[in-house]
Amino acid sequence: MRGLGTFINVVAVVVGTGAGVLVGHRLPERTRTTVTDALGLVTIVIGALNLAALGDDAFGQAVGGDWTLLVVLGSLVIGGIVGSGLNLERRVETMGGSLQRRLTRGRSDDAARRRFIEGFVTASLLFCIGPLALLGALSDGLGTGIDQLVLKSALDLFAAMAFASTLGWGVALAALPVAVLQGGVTIIGATIGTFLSDAQIAAITATGGVLLAGLGARLLRVRQVAVADLLPALVVAPVLTAVVDALT
Repeated sequence: MRGLGTFINVVAVVVGTGAGVLVGHRLPERTRTTVTDALGLVTIVIGALNLAALGDDAFGQAVGGDWTLLVVLGSLVIGGIVGSGLNLERRVETMGGSLQRRLTRGRSDDAARRRFIEGFVTASLLFCIGPLALLGALSDGLGTGIDQLVLKSALDLFAAMAFASTLGWGVALAALPVAVLQGGVTIIGATIGTFLSDAQIAAITATGGVLLAGLGARLLRVRQVAVADLLPALVVAPVLTAVVDALT
């Protein structure tokens, strides 16, 4: 059944959040900070693994072996200009704050509100910008299986537990963008079939790797990278790859 993979993913995020909240308040602050640091380090590692797509044969043949990094850089620059112009980071934070106010009816202090928003924003970015979100949903829509989304669901389950132990119920609301994004890609895949080349998929994967590294920097409190402002780069990457391929 098409869409089953995304449904499983949404349930995994909610269940993981619930488990994390139940356990989290029983853990000392130092332990919760350590868990978040570990998740940040793993996020950077996953981003680095995705950057291996820079050496993808199809990507190199399409744009030239020396141009793969430049295509990713160009995608990030263009995407960053578009995203900052649209003020995506602020919009995502505002959405999180609005949801928090509706759910708590104003019964929380500023620290709790900030923690709720950070949980929603950070978890949404982590769950949505990885290549498995796009490729898994596309595979689901094409009817070629949900294996990738099942794997992603397992990873998101444990990530949601780790996040929620520190950041609380805001993490659960990340299920909403997961449902919208992956559900939308599934519908596109079911409607128009395969529409991305291997080179374009590699470009998205490598660009997503950079965004995941930025998200890892946020989790480690190295720098509050505005990852949401860079999200349009995931759309720019396959387009720029096709343009460069056509010109070379």
